[in-house]
Amino acid sequence: MVIKDSEFDDSLNFALLRGDMGSNWDTGKDERVVNGTLNPEIIQRAKDRAARAQLNSADGDTCELHDQFYRDHKLLLVLFRALAVMPILRSSPGRITFDWRSWASIYAYCFYVVSTAVVLVVGYERVKILQDTKKFDEYIYGILFVIFLVPHFWIPFVGWGVAKHVAVYKTMWGAFQVRYYRVTGTNMQFPHLKLLIIMMSIGCLVCAIVFLMSLSYLLEGFTLWHTSAYYHIMTMLNMNSALWYINCRGIRVASSSLSDRFRKDVAIECTAAMISQYRFLWLNLSELLQALGNAYARTYSTYCLFMFANITIAIYGALSEVIDHGFGFSFKEIGLIVDTVYCSTLLFIFCDCSHRATLQVAQGVQDTLLGINLMTVDHPTQKEIDLFIQAIEMNPAIVSLKGYAEVNRELLTASIGTIAIYLIVLLQFKLSLISQQLPIELIESVKQGQKRA
Repeated sequence: MVIKDSEFDDSLNFALLRGDMGSNWDTGKDERVVNGTLNPEIIQRAKDRAARAQLNSADGDTCELHDQFYRDHKLLLVLFRALAVMPILRSSPGRITFDWRSWASIYAYCFYVVSTAVVLVVGYERVKILQDTKKFDEYIYGILFVIFLVPHFWIPFVGWGVAKHVAVYKTMWGAFQVRYYRVTGTNMQFPHLKLLIIMMSIGCLVCAIVFLMSLSYLLEGFTLWHTSAYYHIMTMLNMNSALWYINCRGIRVASSSLSDRFRKDVAIECTAAMISQYRFLWLNLSELLQALGNAYARTYSTYCLFMFANITIAIYGALSEVIDHGFGFSFKEIGLIVDTVYCSTLLFIFCDCSHRATLQVAQGVQDTLLGINLMTVDHPTQKEIDLFIQAIEMNPAIVSLKGYAEVNRELLTASIGTIAIYLIVLLQFKLSLISQQLPIELIESVKQGQKRA
């Protein structure tokens, strides 16, 4: 559910029967009194608000002018388009769209066909190795390498299938930044975000190369040419983590900026109309946070399932090696540990940055509201403060994957508990198989000893 620009304007215009945001202020007229005050600073602020009220967040050119978030993280969207994961385009000023017949989509189809051919060839080789192997450790490695190919086949479902929702979410950012400027009088800034994205983009590619090269060196049977099918998959997984971090960082910066401007404006002019404006702006920000989880629900649901399966199998393989051969670490065990640490780090980033973003959304604004001395403001302002606090309580800041899971640190601890349960069950099967094999081996050794005697 998206807050339309007309609804946002109506909410501001008719809040408490005040038309401060929507009224046309005659700047050529010498007004001496505004809301019963002769303070020239407050008079000028009211005139500036009336001038900014003429801006329309549904206008593409206006959104293009104020959409700093898109300009800063545009490189990340270009890289996703180059990997054929998210073929969305800036089709017009202030608008991000998705079309199945666009040139980005056609490129994605061609790239996917070529990469699928490579993945199928390598996958066939990996399955043959999996069928021919009889050693337990090599079987575990074979399963892991096959699992790493799975994300390629869900790209049409979790990438192209949600591109339309992602395009709407990205467009919402432009509208929010226009509304932020209308209420606060300042443009939103994201310090060091562009430099951070450049570093993270390079890091995603380097990490994918280093990870695959290390596995090729540490694990037998994983030849160098097999890595050609995994580069775009590992880069995509890394960039999914980076994209989620950047989106959550954007929410955190927006929340911090909104709370800082709210605190400063309350210190200058604590009126019912001003608090009402910030209330609707905060609701727009809360909606933006919820839209993040809804837009990427498919993408990150499958992302989490992939990480769970990978971590579980890798830990089980490492523990089985320890049970069979003791604590002397071999290259194979180190390879499994590298896989576990790598996937665990990506899962931690996904859960932790969401948790911090949700904490930031309401905290600063709520602290300012609770710090207002109600004895110094009029009754309408007191009522608006109560409405603002109720709005925060009724609209908790959460990131939900369309209701399937809430993304926070509790998801991380729940995942650890689930993985631990699966490991206990798998290790019980492992120990039971060992206990069944021991009597057979003892009987054979006794028979061999009797024959020698």
